[in-house]
Amino acid sequence: MYGNFKEHLRAELQGIRDAGLYKDETEFTSAQGAHVAIAGQGNVLNLCANNYLGLAEHPEVKAAAAKGLEEWGYGMASVRFICGTQRLHKDLEHALARFLGLEDCILYPSGFDANGGLFETLLGAEDAVISDALNHASIIDGVRLCKAQRYRYANNDMEDLEAQLQAADAAGARFKLITTDGVFSMDGSIAKLDRICDLADHYGALVHFDDCHATGFLGEGGRGTHEYHHCMDRVDIITGTLGKALGGASGGFTAASSEVVALLRQRSRPYLFSNTVAPPVVAGALRALELVDTQPELRTALQKNSAYFREALEAEGFELLPGDHPIIPVMLHDANRAAEMAARIRAQGVHVVAFSFPVVPKGQARIRTQMSAALSQEDLDRAIAAFVSAREAIA
Repeated sequence: MYGNFKEHLRAELQGIRDAGLYKDETEFTSAQGAHVAIAGQGNVLNLCANNYLGLAEHPEVKAAAAKGLEEWGYGMASVRFICGTQRLHKDLEHALARFLGLEDCILYPSGFDANGGLFETLLGAEDAVISDALNHASIIDGVRLCKAQRYRYANNDMEDLEAQLQAADAAGARFKLITTDGVFSMDGSIAKLDRICDLADHYGALVHFDDCHATGFLGEGGRGTHEYHHCMDRVDIITGTLGKALGGASGGFTAASSEVVALLRQRSRPYLFSNTVAPPVVAGALRALELVDTQPELRTALQKNSAYFREALEAEGFELLPGDHPIIPVMLHDANRAAEMAARIRAQGVHVVAFSFPVVPKGQARIRTQMSAALSQEDLDRAIAAFVSAREAIA
């Protein structure tokens, strides 16, 4: 029987390759950082990581993780309500809640799990969830698991959001939950969270946002999209990750009111049936969060690098999506052109990846670059020269 199934799998994989959608994984032979070693290529500049503050290789984060391993062990070996929880985990939950300005917080194995366990726990068939059309796959999958009525609004379109809220009211929804990414990762665009809160207030809805690409660096104190838009006291639920700016390892969280978090601890399946975040990761994330609070120069460096790289590429005539986020997409539109240009840039020792349909809409192929506080101006100049050279080679 497996022989037939194997042939089916081979045909599926070949179809993915033929469509130009096969995802190769680049093998690093070094730790993550602004510079990485790649098998067969040596040391290269990395413009693809979510390592926004450079904390993935920060010596104090690494030291904290090593100390956490020594004092708290390698793993918990079960779920928290069975085998217990460590003070370390509670410390991180309390620290995140304080940092984000909410009452309580719950840790998950990943940010994907945080979204996967949110909606079905809180919403029933008599409720409604109104979701941005460009939300992350984890939100989409989480919404699919719940029985609430589903409404979708065009990306960052407040008129459409209002129309969907009105439709949910007309259908007699008991509770309404608006859900959005804080930052849309393919575009680097920031959700209009203040205006979303205005609509939520008017229509009596709750507000959830996933802030994976903002926690730690967006806003004056790095608290995220709600700080950036000056609406920290108006949001209800935040999901996020420890795997990007906060050390770049693994783990996720949901921060909300004490009642929401208490119910998640009782009924959220990814929390109840998965081992919690490993103690060394928790210890490293705690130190990373402290660095966010005590070293604002990391955010300053990230902002400076983002502005410099964006202005230099625009001066060279590249088409960029507008914004001030450290995600800077370079638009090529044609998928083959984007793939060829990315390959030529990589050949010059700068690691970038091309994105095309179905990851982004047809005709919107791009090379998505991501800035880091760990990049030097010399690094950025090298990357800019590689983009220019690659464009000239395929002109």
